[in-house]
Amino acid sequence: MSIMKIKSTEMLLIATVALATATPVIADKGPNTGVFGFEPIDESANSADWDDTAPWKLPEGFSQKVVSDETALNIYGEGHDDWHDMNTVNETGKMAGRYLYRTHEVRLGSNAADVVNEKGGVVSVVDLKTGETKEIANEQDWTALDGIRWTPWGTILFAEEATNGRLFEMTLDKKDLMKAASIEVRPQVGLLGHEGIEIDAKGAVYMVDEHRGISSGCLDSNGEQLNPCGGGVYKFVPDTYGDLTAGELFVMSVDGEDGTGNFHWAGPINPLNGRLAGTEAGGTSYQRPEDLEIIDNTLYVAVTEGPRDEEGKEIFEGRVLAVDLDAMVVTNFIMPGVNVPVEIGKPGDDDHQSGWDSVDNLATSPDGKLIIIEDNKPSDIWFAGKDHDKDGMADSVSLFGSLTDPGAEGTGIYFGKDPKTMFVNIQHSANEDGDATWAITKD
Repeated sequence: MSIMKIKSTEMLLIATVALATATPVIADKGPNTGVFGFEPIDESANSADWDDTAPWKLPEGFSQKVVSDETALNIYGEGHDDWHDMNTVNETGKMAGRYLYRTHEVRLGSNAADVVNEKGGVVSVVDLKTGETKEIANEQDWTALDGIRWTPWGTILFAEEATNGRLFEMTLDKKDLMKAASIEVRPQVGLLGHEGIEIDAKGAVYMVDEHRGISSGCLDSNGEQLNPCGGGVYKFVPDTYGDLTAGELFVMSVDGEDGTGNFHWAGPINPLNGRLAGTEAGGTSYQRPEDLEIIDNTLYVAVTEGPRDEEGKEIFEGRVLAVDLDAMVVTNFIMPGVNVPVEIGKPGDDDHQSGWDSVDNLATSPDGKLIIIEDNKPSDIWFAGKDHDKDGMADSVSLFGSLTDPGAEGTGIYFGKDPKTMFVNIQHSANEDGDATWAITKD
């Protein structure tokens, strides 16, 4: 089995060598992002500078405005967060780009809103032309809705970030794209701790199991603790393009000890217990993989946490993997202390250094660069340069934006059809009912 067997001393040596042999820098200039080009900001945002009318610290030449906030819906009642999470638009069809669809990550059993409104997870939609906002789908038993993706065949996939979470497929009304015609569970795609969802040109669906696979593990079929377990990367191959009712589920199995190296897709595995079945098939475990993005047939995977040392502390603060789907090789595309600085302290501290911590969601820039946002305070947005020297790593990583809201994190970065506008959500705002979707636009 090629399950990722982490030995803390080995990982500490890997990280120490990397830190000693590389000079982490923020590039003097941002990656060439075409119409979205920018000069990197000097450092992360200080919460002391919070302006709730303009919460994002941005480069010169960019503006920000609310697309839709809690005043539009206030789904879970006054004083309860709407938990705006991930975004997608209708990417194809006659009115492509007009409607923005969002998941809301409310977690059943952990929010006062459950008692107030007896309402579970929600998918909402915003008409970007008129501003009309409405709930398009909700069910009382939906919990922690997270990833959402427009499919090439014109439906919407969304899923639950929970143990054995479900993946749903929404078909829209042909005459009214703000109305759902049907919503079906797709169990064959896999029951997992879903967050990121991605689809390749052949119709294969890629997913992660958002789980601390190294430190938390899971119970095996005999009820015994199994470490590592879960936290894998998965691929569902449908029997027929665009039909998710039948097909086979596979898990990524990597040769290297640190989760990099040559890999193969192990399986097929039982989709109804994807976490354990993937581990038993030899799947590699990571520490909270959260999002996926395909660019030029490379699958990028955001892994929010690093492996732990013998005292349970992170050896490094998360990373982004590059999974070359042609060469079948996994590399560390971005790693703190190697090609991006390590975050030290917080803005305003004497020893503060802006850097990398708790990477979360991924997106693609208009000219094909990888964008990353952190699940952190302050929540930073980074743009990665291409790997021109072919060493498997980004040649540069540049700080684009940072969130001043002291209670919040940014999530759901996404470009629709306008290459000058990036959508991003704020959740857990320090403002009462301050969760919202924002548009950041190149002036």
